Amino acid sequence: MATFLYRLGRWAFRRRRYVGLLWVAVLGVVAFGALNASDPPDDSSSMPGIEAQKAFDLINERFPGTEADGADARIVFVAPDGQKITSAANRSAIDALVTGTADGPQVADVVSPFDGRGVSKDASTAYATVTYDVKADDLTDASKQKLENAIEEARDSGLTVEAGGSALETEAASGMGEVIGIALAAVVLVITFGSLAAAGLPLLTALLGVGVSMASIIALGSVLGLSSTTGELAMMLGLAVGIDYSLFVVSRYREERAKGHGPQEATGLAVGTAGSAVVFAGLTVVIALAGLSVIGVPMLTQMGLGAAGAVLAGVLIALTVVPALLGCWPNAVLARQVRKGDGRVSTAGGRGRVGSSRVRVGRGRIRLGRGRIRLGRAGGSVVGAQSLGIRWARFVVRRPVPVLIASVVGLGALAVPAMDLRMGMPGDEAKSTATTERRAYDALADGFGPGFNGPLTVVVDAEGADDPEAAVSEISGRLAGTKGVVSVSPARFNKAQDTAVLSVTPSTAPADERTKDLVHTIREERPATESAAGATFEVTGTTALNIDVAQKLQDALVPYLAVVVGLAFLLLMLVFRSVLVPLKAALGYLLSVLASLGAIVMVFQQGHGAGLFGVEQTGPIMSMMPIMLVGIVFGLAMDYEVFLVSRMREAYVHGERPGEAVVTGFRHSARVVTAAALIMMAVFAGFMTGGESMVKMVGFGLASAVLFDAFVIRMAFVPAVLALLGRAAWWLPRPLDRLLPRVDVEGEALAHRTAALPAPAPASTPASSDGDQQDPVRV
Repeated sequence: MATFLYRLGRWAFRRRRYVGLLWVAVLGVVAFGALNASDPPDDSSSMPGIEAQKAFDLINERFPGTEADGADARIVFVAPDGQKITSAANRSAIDALVTGTADGPQVADVVSPFDGRGVSKDASTAYATVTYDVKADDLTDASKQKLENAIEEARDSGLTVEAGGSALETEAASGMGEVIGIALAAVVLVITFGSLAAAGLPLLTALLGVGVSMASIIALGSVLGLSSTTGELAMMLGLAVGIDYSLFVVSRYREERAKGHGPQEATGLAVGTAGSAVVFAGLTVVIALAGLSVIGVPMLTQMGLGAAGAVLAGVLIALTVVPALLGCWPNAVLARQVRKGDGRVSTAGGRGRVGSSRVRVGRGRIRLGRGRIRLGRAGGSVVGAQSLGIRWARFVVRRPVPVLIASVVGLGALAVPAMDLRMGMPGDEAKSTATTERRAYDALADGFGPGFNGPLTVVVDAEGADDPEAAVSEISGRLAGTKGVVSVSPARFNKAQDTAVLSVTPSTAPADERTKDLVHTIREERPATESAAGATFEVTGTTALNIDVAQKLQDALVPYLAVVVGLAFLLLMLVFRSVLVPLKAALGYLLSVLASLGAIVMVFQQGHGAGLFGVEQTGPIMSMMPIMLVGIVFGLAMDYEVFLVSRMREAYVHGERPGEAVVTGFRHSARVVTAAALIMMAVFAGFMTGGESMVKMVGFGLASAVLFDAFVIRMAFVPAVLALLGRAAWWLPRPLDRLLPRVDVEGEALAHRTAALPAPAPASTPASSDGDQQDPVRV
């Protein structure tokens, strides 16, 4: 692999104009397709294999012309203090709204508060229900405007009027996530490289990758059924990994230039070594994201495949566009002192400065003209030998047991709250109090009880019953007598009079565990109820759907986690040709995932520190969050594992002792891995600036996962374990050694190749036309 990528890098360097034109053409084609694409499909809430979905399908079948998940609006009226909602003036205003809304376009039905049970016992609150025969995304502006005008007229009468439901649902502010993430990434890159060009190149290529992937998602949305939510995760991950992958290639290019290689050769070596790690790391992310499709949830499948495509685009751009840009500006990405001819040259023995600089090899000192060379311990250091990272690596090698215990105990403590995980889908209760949906939710809860916001929909199939009305009445009576049920609405029959829909109001809120228990109780008692009634029924509705989805994803979590961990073990065993290194990586990955999941529960469910992150209302954790976290963090964890440990293995293979190899790996990659982790954290944390609770949860979860994995697992747990294992860390049984194919991620073949090259040309040698000669350097 390394040899192929080496040639690819040199080819892209030489054919930079063709590479640039090719990607510009690709961007143009997908942008043209996106501009001319039809509207994407609605966000799919279909969940095959669960009871709530089967009941929705039955409603759509037996009630033709209506959608079980059609748009609706629940208009809530609150009388002024000291007044009753039933007073003549207030009733007149409500009747005017009902009458004015009923003849609106796309309206299927309007139920007045005074026609049923729409008035609270104290007559302070009432509600009207407007249902539409189309989904919320298909509502026309005229339909929405007519409803909004009616609401404003009712408000003018002195009533407090709020609107819940999907018809007038307001979209949360998107925040400045992308802008903030890019700005913070730019700062990190400038600090890391000390060069605006070196900082700008990864940003430019990442934006290109995000542009290509997002335009592709829009262009293929109607063809492949990709909904609008598909692009959220794709943008987040595409931006993060796009910057990181380019960062690793540019960093290795600068390192190879410092060793004396010319621009073209340095580009080839950078793509052959760092590019190999990029390919492997990107492959693990793609596999983990694409693997979400096996869970059977359409929305997860779409999001996983879209994000996998964005990661794949980031890999291809890092391997082709980055070397092409390096060919256009071979010296621009170098540090300023190097561009001026007074740069530092890193050597295996320590620090070297061109001209009157210092080369540290040990404790002794050799003076050459104005320069000096210091001799020292074997395995001396490079530039920044006494930096914090190197000192930390040496401390871990000397004290591996305390570091290992501290990292495991710390992450284990953070993981404890995950044992209290409650999964669900946050609703209007999780929105800001500035939204009318949240105010309507609170008003209904105050006037009618907390369970009124999450009624259960019971679909009775009385097709085979002798007396359908009697069968429905029997089921309705038994449901009303169930503990935890406040009321059951009158039955609504279809035209054939063989199917009825009942609305069951629980006594507890939709996200309450007691509501979940009630759903299970109704279903457990169903056989006796159906036997007595002579008809069958199923429980659905938003609340039941959320409960069923959470249960399905919870059941899939452990098998998916086992598959991901097993895959991580096999891939790392293939790359590092070791048994214990993959085992260590899998255990570290589990620790970081559980710790981040515990942090999510602690903030978004238990409320500790919720105010710091703008979380106004705690509640259950989004059902898809644990599965997404497992898949995404797996890929990101493998990124850092490959980039860090591959340099340690490279040093060990080249003859260094295990402890020295750990320090050498830190010396070459710790700073870059740290920068990459900070960039990812910045991108993910930037998405927390939006108003949507679920987006905040995803951003927080991924940012915390990167924090734990990069700075605790990779910087403490991994070197501590490798220091304890010593040479045993790289042990592989001979049968496996013969069986496994060799994947040259460390670039050993390139190391042998460059060892045979002639010494770099002297400083006076001019650069050749292809840019492959060394820049003028005095040693």
